[in-house]
Amino acid sequence: MSERNFQVGPAMRTREIKAQAAAWLERRDSGDWNEKDEADFDLWLSESNANLIAYRRVNDVWERTERLVALRSPAIERAALVSRGRMVPILVKTAAGVAALAILGVIAVSFLTAPRTQIYTTAVGGHDTLTLPDGSRIELNTDTTVRIADMADQRKVWLDRGEVYFQIAHNASHPFIVVAGDRRVTDIGTKFVMRRESDRLQVAVVDGHVQFEAGSSNPQSVPAILSAGDAVMITANSLVLTRKHGHDVANELGWLHGVLIFHHATLADAANEYNRYNPEKIIITDPKVARLTLSGTLPTNNVKAFVDVAKNFFSLSVARRGDEIVISR
Repeated sequence: MSERNFQVGPAMRTREIKAQAAAWLERRDSGDWNEKDEADFDLWLSESNANLIAYRRVNDVWERTERLVALRSPAIERAALVSRGRMVPILVKTAAGVAALAILGVIAVSFLTAPRTQIYTTAVGGHDTLTLPDGSRIELNTDTTVRIADMADQRKVWLDRGEVYFQIAHNASHPFIVVAGDRRVTDIGTKFVMRRESDRLQVAVVDGHVQFEAGSSNPQSVPAILSAGDAVMITANSLVLTRKHGHDVANELGWLHGVLIFHHATLADAANEYNRYNPEKIIITDPKVARLTLSGTLPTNNVKAFVDVAKNFFSLSVARRGDEIVISR
């Protein structure tokens, strides 16, 4: 069987993504949403920034529609419903972008009482703090995306990517839950940090306790209670639980104060950490240079500070190649 390759134009691809985003929003508010749907949705969001942006825009449009509908009188609203119903057959025959708007119209009428999900994102090198109505604080580190919903029976956060520090006001009757893929952390009165990368998830408890569920895909899926100092690293094939000293946890949270704290870190590991915060990427080509160790405190968004350490303390050569900084002997 032969294969034919073709390319979809940017405009067509944009309309397709808009339609997908609208369909996801409709499914989320349908009342039949389950954990598999959530996992599929997470996967779709993580496929590209275009997906995330499209969903955010669709969600914003729906929220504006919700506010407008809420201001209408019952008589006007009934007329709007009839008018909108007559338009649906016509809209179905139009382009995908217009079809997405029709879906939004149906959603606006059908799901006015559904809980809304807010999306928050930081850029590379960004840092943002959210304060919830109950006093809980959520701090987003560099290149992070979360979705937050405050429901009648629970407070829920989806960590799509990046790193977040949580300081949660405990409420047993209104639990605080963080979901990352099929992994779940439930607050039991605590401060904790979560970091989600493409191939791993890290959870570290700073104070109090959390209940951690590794997910059905992991053989060690029995819920576990983690206490202050406990840290768990989970990948597709492993789950490792460790105990950390207070100063180790404090060092890892240096980003809360705009710094990175290294203690006998290899130059390679330090460079990889720096690359999370800066568009200029540090490249170390020599394996021996990569194994050199570094201890100290450096600002997260100052690549020059790292370069100065490489030059002045290790007598290394530094060359700039576009957005890359190459360090070698």
